[in-house]
Amino acid sequence: MKKITLYIVLLFASYSYAQELNLPVFTQYLADNDFIISPTYAGIGDNLRIRANGLTQWVGIKDAPDNQALYADFRIGNQTGVGLTLYNDKNGNTRQKGAKFSFAHHITLDNKSQQYLSFGLSYNFNSFRVDIENFVGNDEMPIVDPSITDDRSINNNNFDVGILYRWKLFYASFNANNILDKDIDNFTGIEPSKLLNFQGYAGYIIQTAKNTEMEPSIFYQRYNNDGRSSTDINFKYRKFSRNGDYYWVGGSYRFLNDQALKPLNIGPMAGITKNGFYFAYSYQITMNDLSAYNSGTHAITIGIDFLQGMSDCQCTKGTSWRKYRGAGLNKK
Repeated sequence: MKKITLYIVLLFASYSYAQELNLPVFTQYLADNDFIISPTYAGIGDNLRIRANGLTQWVGIKDAPDNQALYADFRIGNQTGVGLTLYNDKNGNTRQKGAKFSFAHHITLDNKSQQYLSFGLSYNFNSFRVDIENFVGNDEMPIVDPSITDDRSINNNNFDVGILYRWKLFYASFNANNILDKDIDNFTGIEPSKLLNFQGYAGYIIQTAKNTEMEPSIFYQRYNNDGRSSTDINFKYRKFSRNGDYYWVGGSYRFLNDQALKPLNIGPMAGITKNGFYFAYSYQITMNDLSAYNSGTHAITIGIDFLQGMSDCQCTKGTSWRKYRGAGLNKK
């Protein structure tokens, strides 16, 4: 039992080591919210779109990571989009809150072949702190280190940049997140100052029958500081109604890239949209040694699309078979 406890402590420590300014990415982006992945998606579509997401990781383990976030993006003009992200993230005794302000510009490479290119930029503000008031002694260390006298809080500013290419029903984006080194002057000890990480996301939409489509996709993330990387392999199936409402079901398989045949997380997900309102749920089963001590990771997304306004530029049309065929649905 002591070994398992030590394993959990070390796992939390390693997670905290890379937590700051790196929010957990599970399957929230698959809830028809590509804006989570990249600022380049801001303004693609016909609506002001708002999504609220709640994620609880490793349910059953005390003080496991927990995250809440609010996303909104919309188009201004014909080729420009803006977006806002607000988040609150907790992991054990660490807390971070912050905001992202995003800007995207979309251009048409070739109207006839429907090729589009988008550029995105996000400014990030993050407040990170350690709740030392929750530190308590135990039998092995009855007195907490007296040198710990404050909350060890710090504020950081950073930027994300991204590029998105779309060709008919194919899309591929590349992002560089936290491109600036982090200020660590207010801390002591060893911690990373370089939080740069890269994300790649690509997929293709296939019409399978009338009013139905399949969407395989892949998401890759790599942390530049230590070379850690992971990959998600995803699949979604959508069914549309005549008025444009739809439901979808799918699944996701995540693995560390040095252990491709050993899944890290795997699980189903589903969502539905009705009259501009959106709801989605995803469940991830933990496949490592922690699986015996938790019931998995749960994520819920709710949202609303409103203020419909079609753009005169094809470069801001959403990627969807029915959108591509001119049906005028309000989805990306």
